[in-house]
Amino acid sequence: MKFSEHFVNNVHPKRPYITVDMIEEILENPVRVELQDDKRMKLWGFSSKYNKYIRIVMLEDGETIHTAFFDRNFKL
Repeated sequence: MKFSEHFVNNVHPKRPYITVDMIEEILENPVRVELQDDKRMKLWGFSSKYNKYIRIVMLEDGETIHTAFFDRNFKL
């Protein structure tokens, strides 16, 4: 797993509560996966700690995390 410059410089400093362990757990067992037209991948997983769904966006290489955030609008 790698992290984009955007994730390192912008996302993680603003959302340090979304940990690498949480991201790894979602990558291993997502509740939904969607491929975007630009070949980026969106993955969702549930955080029992926060009782919320987290969306992760990976770059087209399939290994670089670009962003991660609580997705208030996600529905199963």
